[in-house]
Amino acid sequence: MEKENIISQDKIFELYGDYILNHGERPKNIYRFAKENEFEEKDFYDHFASFEQIEKLMLANLFDKSVELASEVNNSDEITTKEKLLNVYFIFFENMTMNRSLVLMILGNDKIHSAKISSHLKETYKDFIRTLDFNDWEMIKKSKDDVKNIHHKAREEALWLHLVSAIEFWKKDTSPSFEKTDIFIEKTIDTGFELLDNEPLRKMVDLGKFLFKEKFRNS
Repeated sequence: MEKENIISQDKIFELYGDYILNHGERPKNIYRFAKENEFEEKDFYDHFASFEQIEKLMLANLFDKSVELASEVNNSDEITTKEKLLNVYFIFFENMTMNRSLVLMILGNDKIHSAKISSHLKETYKDFIRTLDFNDWEMIKKSKDDVKNIHHKAREEALWLHLVSAIEFWKKDTSPSFEKTDIFIEKTIDTGFELLDNEPLRKMVDLGKFLFKEKFRNS
C-alpha cells in the first residue's frame, strides 16, 4: 500500500512562514527544515521544488483562498460583478493583513510588479477576472460600442495594474486597521469603471483629492 503524504501544501506554507518570521531568514536547507518539523525531505518535494517557489506561490495561495471564501456570497444571482470583485479584494487584503509581517518580508522593498513573486499571483488573479461577467456592469451597458467591445486581455491587464497599485498602497498604509486601503480600493474601482460612463469627473476629482492628501501626510 502506497504511503500517504504526511504533510500538506498548506502545512508547509504555515511552517515556512513561522520559520522566517521567527528567524528573519530562510531555513538553511530543505533537509534541516523537514527534520526540524518532523517530516521527510522527499515529502517537501511533493509540493514544492524550493523555498523560492514557496514564496512565489504564497500570495497566489492567499488570493485563491480569498476567492474560495468570497464564493459563499458571490454565488448569489443578486450580487453584481462589481460587488463580486470588491468582495474578493476585501477578503484578500484582510488575509494579507492577518499575515502582514510575512507578506512584507517576502515582498521586501521591491515594487510588486517588478518582483518575481508576482507572476503566480498575476495568473491567479486573471483566472478569477475571467470568471466575471462584465456585461452586467451598468456602466458598460451605457457605454459606447467601442468601450463595450474592449479586448478582454486589455481589461485583465488594467485590472491587474489596479491590484498592484492597491498592494503598493497597503504596504505603506499606516492608518488604523488599514482603513485607508479600503477607501483606496473602493475609490479606484469606482473611478476606473466610471471612466466608461459619461460622468467620470466627480469621482476623478474625489480620487485626486484623496491621493493628494495621502501623499502630503506621508511626506
